[in-house]
Amino acid sequence: MHPDKPVAGPVIDARRYDAVIFDMDGVVTDTASIHAAAWTQVFDDFLAARTPGPGENCDPFTASDYQDYVDGKPRYDGVADFLASRAISLPRGEPSDTAADGTICGLGNGKDEVFLARIAESGVPVFATTVALVRRLRAAGVRAAVFSASRNAAQVLDAAGLGDLFAVRVDGVVAEELELPGKPDPATMVLATQRLGAEPERTVVVEDAEAGVSAGRRGGFGLVIGIERGGDPDRLLCTGADVVVADAEEIRVRSGFRRLSEIADALACWPSIADAVEDEHVAVLLDFDGTISEIVPDPDAAIPIEGVRATLATLAARCPVAVISGRGLDDLRRRVGVEGIWYAGSHGFELMAPDGTEHVHEGGLKAERALVRAAAELAERLSRIPGVLIEPKRFAVAVHHRKVAADAVSTVVATVHDIARGQGLRVTAGRKVTELRPDVDWDKGRALHWVLDLVNRPVMPMYLGDDLTDEDAFDAIQVTGVPLVVRHGDTGDRRTAARFALDSPARAGEFLQRMAELLTGESDWAVGRSWLLTYDGYDPAAERLREALCAVGNGYLVTRAAAPETRAGAHHYPEPMSRESTTGSATTSADGTSRTRAW
Repeated sequence: MHPDKPVAGPVIDARRYDAVIFDMDGVVTDTASIHAAAWTQVFDDFLAARTPGPGENCDPFTASDYQDYVDGKPRYDGVADFLASRAISLPRGEPSDTAADGTICGLGNGKDEVFLARIAESGVPVFATTVALVRRLRAAGVRAAVFSASRNAAQVLDAAGLGDLFAVRVDGVVAEELELPGKPDPATMVLATQRLGAEPERTVVVEDAEAGVSAGRRGGFGLVIGIERGGDPDRLLCTGADVVVADAEEIRVRSGFRRLSEIADALACWPSIADAVEDEHVAVLLDFDGTISEIVPDPDAAIPIEGVRATLATLAARCPVAVISGRGLDDLRRRVGVEGIWYAGSHGFELMAPDGTEHVHEGGLKAERALVRAAAELAERLSRIPGVLIEPKRFAVAVHHRKVAADAVSTVVATVHDIARGQGLRVTAGRKVTELRPDVDWDKGRALHWVLDLVNRPVMPMYLGDDLTDEDAFDAIQVTGVPLVVRHGDTGDRRTAARFALDSPARAGEFLQRMAELLTGESDWAVGRSWLLTYDGYDPAAERLREALCAVGNGYLVTRAAAPETRAGAHHYPEPMSRESTTGSATTSADGTSRTRAW
């Protein structure tokens, strides 16, 4: 089994997330200290001039007061919450009041005046690392928005030279016009996401305030990243952050993927795929739901497409075959019903070999009790939401929300995250499903390698899958195998690491049938190829990968090239190369270096 590998900081993967929304103060602009100073000046002046009434606390405003009662909130709400913490009662007043009027609105307006005066005097510092992150996201095709409780967000961004950085801005002015509640209510975040054309579950929130992190969690967002520059990450973890970093430079972006609609059809490209297949060296691995079974509203009603069982049995007689699914192992075996193949249930936390030998991931065993508790808590807390389907498994709990009303999905997702935090579990997402798993670095890619390690002979893996969870398997075989995605519309025209595509489970079945015919020698392609390329005595374990190259020379210069679908890797470098030659002939050695010879 491959050891778990630690992940260095959070990753925003363009396949899994369509948008990222940023809080402005303290995340994009370095204005938190200016806000804190303005609040301190206004509150200290007010408290110093006030004669304490019974039970009132008129001690000076503190940094803790700023974080606990004011940070990230609309200013009038912040005033009210802080005064309540000191047992001080003031009338709300009118939006036109000044600090001298002694009202909640007056104090909030007074803070605004002090804040604007300070930025006019000293300018607006920005966090360059956050700006760089936004630019990387935009280059990767991931949309970005900024939100703020401040009515001055536009002026602040313009003063910082960032007026055009974000496609969408939702600030205090917008919130007031639409009568949106402030944080910790997620209304402004949800609006920013909607205006980007994204869904909360495929959107990342980046926040530095406790109220904002709490709002992100309540809003059902796919990933909530906290930024804590003061060295106290627990402050944000306790309010719902999935991960906390000290600075945006720790956040990585994965990009360079094509959209589903841009991937070449595998059946149309069958000749090039068949050419790459060497009979006894192939392994066929695949997902179940959405790949060889249609997605249905009730997961218990899913069955394999017609004829695929016989196809898998034929393949299994010629090469290793594995079904890697999020379903429990027993359920998966019963549903597929083919002897002589590998089964990997719960995303590979549990395996069964063709001979019936079982293998279980140690991390899964340690999480079994927590998963049982989580399933019970989910059933209790989500029982009143129509359409929710909870699917407990040995090493996972899936919460299906395909039949849940759109306005209730965020509540479902937020509840799953909340329970995961309480039970020490990990949250993953798929096609209309949010899932709890053991909190270890394990996925279908690692499960695929585990199967291949146990097969214990050199193979070229082919993997078919349809879901986000299958992207890990695609990553695992980018250099050494053939990743194929089964297209669908549940998450739009999302990005993928797959090299080829199939338009439906039925087309996936047709592809597998062609593979079976090829491996059994019954395919017209198998007997009708005009040429074959073989390597005599090639030992993959000891030698670097070979390349199919062509070379053209004119007696002075020779240029080599590789097929456009070849992929570079640690030991494989199919880049074009030119070099001078004495005459017009060239050869390429097994290690990829070019040599020239005269005739």
